[in-house]
Amino acid sequence: MSDLDQLTQSLARNLRYWRNERGYTLDVLSARAAVSRGMIIQIEQARTNPSVGTTVKLADALGVPITTLLDYEQGPQVRLVPPEQAVRMWSTAAGSNSTLLIGSDAHGPLELWHWTLMPGDGSTSDPHPEGTTELLHVTAGTLTLVVDGEEHVVPAGTSVAFAGHAPHTYRNDGSVPAETTLVVSIPPVR
Repeated sequence: MSDLDQLTQSLARNLRYWRNERGYTLDVLSARAAVSRGMIIQIEQARTNPSVGTTVKLADALGVPITTLLDYEQGPQVRLVPPEQAVRMWSTAAGSNSTLLIGSDAHGPLELWHWTLMPGDGSTSDPHPEGTTELLHVTAGTLTLVVDGEEHVVPAGTSVAFAGHAPHTYRNDGSVPAETTLVVSIPPVR
């Protein structure tokens, strides 16, 4: 089975599990996530690979980190994730990419990401639920962060915190790759 097939099967199984765990019907999850009922059915039947944006919307609506939808395991207190098990979530032909390194759903979803943005590339994120906080640290290059329409230039060595419920975009307007580490903290579902 290919990595993509394993990811599709895991997402199907975990989406069904968490939808049932939360007591959501297809219609309720569809409304909460702003994802069509038909798309949710296709995902739960492992007939499609949704976009990163759709997967994030579903995770946010369920109040779990995206890692929980991609691989659900109840395990020991310490969980090691070797590099080959990190999940590449987004990439461009130019070489930009984001990798979900690890996540936890203790006290609300918490996710740790590594992003590489090549010169001229960018990624726009759908707003997360109210109360979401993002912490970002630029390790190389310069990142342009746009939050709610306002641009912020973030050079290497600089960290930033912002409200993830506002529309936001990560962009590399520079001439060298921008490397970042990002933490996303989502409040628990009430």
